[in-house]
Amino acid sequence: MTIPGTSLTRQARTIMTKTAKLLHSVLLALALITIAPMSGVLLFGAAQAQAQVAEGATVASIAFDGNSRFNDNQLTAMVNVAVRPVYTQAGLAEDVATIQAAYRQAGFTNVTVGVTAEPTADGRVNVRFQVNEGGRAGIAAINFTGNNAISGAVLKGVVQTKETHLFSWLFRDDEFSEDRLAIDRERIRLYYANRGYPDARVLSSVAEFDAARNAYFINFAIDEGQRYDFGNIAIETSIPGLNADALRGGISTSAGSRYSISELSESTQELAVRATNQGYAFADVRPRIDRNLENNTFNITYLVDEGPRIYVERINITGNTKTRDFVIRREFDFDEGDPFNRTLVTRGRQAIEALGFFSSVQVTSAPGSAPDQVVLNVSVVERSTGDYGVGAGYSTRDGLFGEISLTERNFLGRGQYLRIALGRSENGETYDFSFTEPRFMGLRISAGVDLYRRVVAEGTTFSYGIESTGGQLRFGLPLTNDVSLSTRIGLEQNIYYDSNGDAPGYIVDGMVRDQLNVGYTLTYDTLDNQRRPTEGFLLSFSQDYTTLTSDFLTTEVRARVYYPIWEEMGVVGSIRGQAGAVTDLSGGGIHPADAFQLGPNLVRGYSYGGMGARAANNDPLGVLAYAGISAEIDFPLPFLPENWGLRGAVWGDAAWIDGISSPAHDATGLGNPFKSSVGGSIIWESPMGPLRGDFAHVIDPDSFDRTQVFQLTLSTLF
Repeated sequence: MTIPGTSLTRQARTIMTKTAKLLHSVLLALALITIAPMSGVLLFGAAQAQAQVAEGATVASIAFDGNSRFNDNQLTAMVNVAVRPVYTQAGLAEDVATIQAAYRQAGFTNVTVGVTAEPTADGRVNVRFQVNEGGRAGIAAINFTGNNAISGAVLKGVVQTKETHLFSWLFRDDEFSEDRLAIDRERIRLYYANRGYPDARVLSSVAEFDAARNAYFINFAIDEGQRYDFGNIAIETSIPGLNADALRGGISTSAGSRYSISELSESTQELAVRATNQGYAFADVRPRIDRNLENNTFNITYLVDEGPRIYVERINITGNTKTRDFVIRREFDFDEGDPFNRTLVTRGRQAIEALGFFSSVQVTSAPGSAPDQVVLNVSVVERSTGDYGVGAGYSTRDGLFGEISLTERNFLGRGQYLRIALGRSENGETYDFSFTEPRFMGLRISAGVDLYRRVVAEGTTFSYGIESTGGQLRFGLPLTNDVSLSTRIGLEQNIYYDSNGDAPGYIVDGMVRDQLNVGYTLTYDTLDNQRRPTEGFLLSFSQDYTTLTSDFLTTEVRARVYYPIWEEMGVVGSIRGQAGAVTDLSGGGIHPADAFQLGPNLVRGYSYGGMGARAANNDPLGVLAYAGISAEIDFPLPFLPENWGLRGAVWGDAAWIDGISSPAHDATGLGNPFKSSVGGSIIWESPMGPLRGDFAHVIDPDSFDRTQVFQLTLSTLF
């Protein structure tokens, strides 16, 4: 029996209850929409998510929209919801904050991040992050105060942070971050400490953000301190039987030279290694530094003492997701169970950093399972080691050219180098493959193979065309810290074409010349920087024996010394010398294709093959011997920002040439054997490497010489 009024009351209560729940959901959604923007999070469809997505639901998928600075894989690695796929409002808020922090670290100060949660039919949830990157903040200017000995232009080249420039979108070196600023402070300090200023300090580094320009102004305040040189250098040891005199060759500091903390460290490490090689594995080397305020020198005494007898129990490596453990372990000169030597640990860390595979390398020690045991912990942060690109440009030798290349410096995480390149120019085509194993059979010997094909069209440099196909095996061995030996053996086939019939008599259409080459190169290198050296010495001596179709020996020696002329302004001088000779071993003379084809590689202002005797049709015959010397002054261009990467140079070249290849019966004379030129250059630190344009004036060329006023080349150390 139904009691009148009861059913109505229950219905009213049900309606009121549902209304209250709905009102609660609406109020909660409004609260989320209001609160979320304050933390940088905007939740779309929150009422629907609250009504249909329960806290703790499993996340089915993660997606990102609007992101270009970081790809989806990079963003996925940042968010916790990818590791622990459980839906919670607090977890999403943390992930949004993490994404924002990464963008701000990369210079995107105006970034906003939103997120939506959409339920699926099976009760799970799809999470989607909406990224509005905003404009990337750049670096408007970097200023220095207190720097009297070293110019601001030079210091701008020292710091990692760069002012916004034409290629900032590519290199992203104008991104501001506090971490990078801290690194820059240390780089400035070390730069001074390596150039005679051990007390130099960076008093402050202030970054001011200009919202109107969306850019930072960075100011470094520097206290340089006094300049010092090295004074007396000595060695003292308390280890019986240790030959201290045999250690002296490892000292790179010398009396009268400017103080350098890097040379001090290198000497300390080398002395420890030499003591270890004498059988004293626990030798501990410490420099005792005595400051002489009267003459501004540091007297250095290297103390070689017996260190504590501690052994390496274990080496732990973390952070390497791509690089194999053995690639890192092999850079240490010791293994687990060997004596622990702090100097060798430092040397190993520097060797790991020099690989170029990691943006950060940290080596720490911890107590082992016994008092005489220590555990080493190596923590690394990997960086990208692969490059691919499509490039185009212009060369005064090859005209317009283009190249497609793929390079991997850590192939399969094994530390191997791989490069594949295809190139084409107005004068021909190139195909290259190169592979290098840096530790052949686990030894400190590099081994590699090069395969190539070159096609030079008719009527470019010569009246005939050439197709060269070949390859070589090579091996490299470090003899000392500064001396290395490389050897090679290669086979090459050259096919000559003369479809027009205008080639000289020593070239026949379809002629094939096979050559087997065996050679070596000794290199002595003390340069302070391989890309843009400011001081140091580079010397190479090479010989190559060629047989099969021909039989001759090629010998060349090259040397170049760099020295700072006006260090505070970044002015660097260099002197280059080179010489070479081709020796006939068969008695039948040297074929023109085997002679030196000299040009701007010896005296700038001459074109390739532009000097020496010529055949009747004006094809270059090459020369059999040469010697040359060059002097150059390199300097920053005034009134131009450092971050443009432009420098200038003035130079003079002089050389002597001699010898005519075998078909001399139809050749011109050698002409004046002395060649010289003067000129100036513009050097640009381009993405492809140092690109330089040389403007030359040739002094008294012969009438049959080929000269050029301008040439564009990639700069080389020699």
